[in-house]
Amino acid sequence: MIRMGNPLLALVRLLAYLAITLPLMPVQAVAVALNARLAVTLPVFYHRLCLALMGFRVQVSGKRLAGPPVLYVSNHTSYLDVIVLGSLIPGSFVAKAEVKGWPLFGWLAQLQRTVFVIRRGTRAGDQRDSIAERLQKGGNLVLFPEGTSNDGNRTLPFKSALFAAAETMVDGHKVMVQPVSISYARLNGIPIGRGLRPLFAWYGAMDLAPHLWRVLGLGTVAISVRFHEPVRLEDFPSRKEMAAHCHRLVALGVAAANAGREMPALPPPGAGDSPPDAGSKAA
Repeated sequence: MIRMGNPLLALVRLLAYLAITLPLMPVQAVAVALNARLAVTLPVFYHRLCLALMGFRVQVSGKRLAGPPVLYVSNHTSYLDVIVLGSLIPGSFVAKAEVKGWPLFGWLAQLQRTVFVIRRGTRAGDQRDSIAERLQKGGNLVLFPEGTSNDGNRTLPFKSALFAAAETMVDGHKVMVQPVSISYARLNGIPIGRGLRPLFAWYGAMDLAPHLWRVLGLGTVAISVRFHEPVRLEDFPSRKEMAAHCHRLVALGVAAANAGREMPALPPPGAGDSPPDAGSKAA
């Protein structure tokens, strides 16, 4: 059954994953300690290997802003997003502090120089400064401004407070921000509808290990990633308007990919940037 996956395939993929992950961890640790260029390029290579062994095929639309530094903002379906986006973007992620304590994945996050944040109002200033410091040093960052993962059928509102990093000055201008949409579109050539999307979405009270085991036992997965036009905070009256604009782009991109249709034409930044309703729902 598609829902259960193939246990033998899952075992083979798990062993292959460990076979490439464990030897590369000390290499990355040394690269990070030496602040070598390899600390940025090795994770991209690693994530691409992971995509191949998991049967993930990524189709990219739009043009990624090379930068660096660039603050990429994306919808968040599950931990799998890190593998997908990590294979395309040389940089690090912004994650909640709890991830740091996860077995294996917490270590991997630290080796990719993840910026861990405590999402409480009293620490907002520290979070902004940590993210800004990384951007000012020339590093790309990937931020999930929904603040949590979702069921993959819709895009939750973006928290404007998380866009404080967009105020970071780089070369006399606010840092570039590029919205990104990611959608798990097809499984073994069959469109992934609302009922099958929890195969890839990890949210709520789901346990990580059983979810990952099920994913590893699936077949070939087609994933759509769309890079939208980059913007700066200078293009908007406030962070709130910028967050609404980015949310609208990302939500429309997700909805279009989920429905298997083309992305609709959009107005320029600042025009009609109220959060979408029907546009954020999947078919």
